[in-house]
Amino acid sequence: MSAGWIPAAYAAPGRRALRVTVVAAAGFYLFRYGLDSPVAATYALFGTVALGGLSKIPGTGRQRAAVVLHALPVCWLLVVIGTYLSVRTWSAVTGMFVVGFALAFSAVGGPRPAGAAPGLQLLYILPSFPPYDPASLGERLIGTTTGLTLFIAAEALILPGPAPPTYQERAAQAAHTAARRAALLAAPPYALTGADIRAIHEAGHALRSLTVPEAERPAGPGMRDRALTHTGLATRTLLNRLTQLPVTPGDPPGPAVIAVLNAVARLATATESCLRAGTSPAAPYQELVTARARLAASSATAPAPTDGAGPGADFPPAELRRHAAVLEIADAALTMATAADLAVRGRQASVEVAAGRFWYASAWAPSLWWHRIRGHAERRSVFFQNAVRIAMALTAARLVAGVDTLPHGFWAMLATLTLTRTTMDETWSTIRLALAGTLAGALVTAGTLVLVGADTTVYAVLLPLWMLVAFTVGPVKGVGWAQGMFTVLVALVFAQLAPPTWQLAEVRMLDVLVGSAIGAVFGLLAWPRGAHDELCRAVAGLLRRAAEIVVATSASVAGGGATAAPPAATCHRSLQHAVILAESAYAQFQSEPTPFGGRRRGVALPEVDWQATLMAGHHTLWGSERLLEPPLTGLGPAAAESADGLGDRVAGRMLLVSAALDPGGDTPTAPLPPLDPALAGFATEPPGAPRLYYSTVSWLGSLMTDLSRIARGGPGPEHSDDVTTVGS
Repeated sequence: MSAGWIPAAYAAPGRRALRVTVVAAAGFYLFRYGLDSPVAATYALFGTVALGGLSKIPGTGRQRAAVVLHALPVCWLLVVIGTYLSVRTWSAVTGMFVVGFALAFSAVGGPRPAGAAPGLQLLYILPSFPPYDPASLGERLIGTTTGLTLFIAAEALILPGPAPPTYQERAAQAAHTAARRAALLAAPPYALTGADIRAIHEAGHALRSLTVPEAERPAGPGMRDRALTHTGLATRTLLNRLTQLPVTPGDPPGPAVIAVLNAVARLATATESCLRAGTSPAAPYQELVTARARLAASSATAPAPTDGAGPGADFPPAELRRHAAVLEIADAALTMATAADLAVRGRQASVEVAAGRFWYASAWAPSLWWHRIRGHAERRSVFFQNAVRIAMALTAARLVAGVDTLPHGFWAMLATLTLTRTTMDETWSTIRLALAGTLAGALVTAGTLVLVGADTTVYAVLLPLWMLVAFTVGPVKGVGWAQGMFTVLVALVFAQLAPPTWQLAEVRMLDVLVGSAIGAVFGLLAWPRGAHDELCRAVAGLLRRAAEIVVATSASVAGGGATAAPPAATCHRSLQHAVILAESAYAQFQSEPTPFGGRRRGVALPEVDWQATLMAGHHTLWGSERLLEPPLTGLGPAAAESADGLGDRVAGRMLLVSAALDPGGDTPTAPLPPLDPALAGFATEPPGAPRLYYSTVSWLGSLMTDLSRIARGGPGPEHSDDVTTVGS
């Protein structure tokens, strides 16, 4: 349908419109004229429109068919509940709040539940209005089931659309890129060319959430989705680390370093094979574990100096820095392989699974769902805020429709559902366009009803043609066109169910006006700035939690494990939760227009590199876990003082950036310099510093680089990747 004769922008909406039109018209005509059942005809048509037109389920036709098939029992339940609760206004209103919140909050389960939620809302709204007739429940269920069953078949069979590469395939390709570049670093000239670095950046870019179709993003709460997300994050980290490996011309790496890089290349190849064919990466995984341990031990082969410095102090500083960087590369590769094995083989994974980093591997699905729900069941979660906003708006619309007996109050609730946005600016802009479109549609409707009168044959002929055009043009032209064309569409439907008059257009305009006003009120009252303010608060909280871990980790390393610090597991859980909230706020922030000129309390939002803030959270978690692995040996006085001081400076920098993003009433207003003077301290080399010191400095240096990018707002190529939720 996209080959030449239809503009590219209309191809996908046109395919979808064709499926919706065929099914909705077939179900409606079957029951309305074939079986003389107007109730079943209404539910067959609106059930299809709800899940096919109003819902924005991502993916190919077959993927959407699978989502609707799994949602079919929920559809039956919503029709039953809506039918029985509609007999009294108070019960219908109470049910609307509970159902509205639950369906909107289901967005925590990923893009597919989020896309289906508006259509499911409509399937509860439809039976909540006259006629209040529980005796017709059988016809309602038959109509709904027939319409959705036909729609499932149409989605799977009629122009289903091409399937894009899955996230798993993208991760496999990125692992292939990592394998080739790791092998290049292990052979003369032990460096990457500009073309190699560009290939690495392109591979990482392919895993960015914005470049991955919504249906392919592993955003669900289940173990495999979490593991696949973890695979992508670890693969991006591995690619970035490969570009940052210190290279000294004329100074080839030692045999232990070359062995680790070769093992990384073989494990990356095995990871690619695991993601493509399901083979086990256990053997190359164990090989890398052995090579990594040998490299770590090689840094400790030199005798400890008499000044108390740790073992390995006699190695040249440049070699120790290289060792630290290669050990980070190995850690990222091991994480990538473990996550990929979990994503493909689930509980049958053959590699060793670390309980802390892969906490979800041993949890059952209900527990993971509960963990996701509990993590977002608070007022700082944008999922919670959106659910409260839409539930309150729909409840108010249902109350107004029930108390004032608003004619066709269903339309008022539908307007509230479709026009309420996450920010007040966006809601107001949407409402203005929708009212203009509805007015134009009402004028067309009134003229059509006056000219055609009660001749249902004309309406029956016009309905499928108009439906095809409306569902093709509306998504492309925007909300004004969509509302105007839908106004005519509903008139063509209801004109075949009851004797029509031109007042139907007047009622439609009134209902949309009432629904829009309610949406605007609750858009103003409930978090009117959407995710913009929440993102600043969430990221600031993330940086504060990260600062606590940085101080505790650097102090523990400096003290050889003897320094008292908060339990690592507790600190890490707090930071994981902060990362969850920040990532969900960032995901919504990307879909919203920048409010109020792009500024919030002195912070220029477009100038903040939010990806760097999120990556800093993950780098803090991963580095802390790695450095606190026992046994911890002493650094020696000079190295311990340096590591502890640098940790304090990085933590202080995190707090300064946090205050700049979310300032309080007494926060100093002086601008934050983009570069911290402490960066110079990372080049110092305390005499006799052991390998652990250089590993710590490497970790702190990567965090300081992240923080510098946040302040500059200019993401470097290696940090231009989006981050998707791992710990949620």
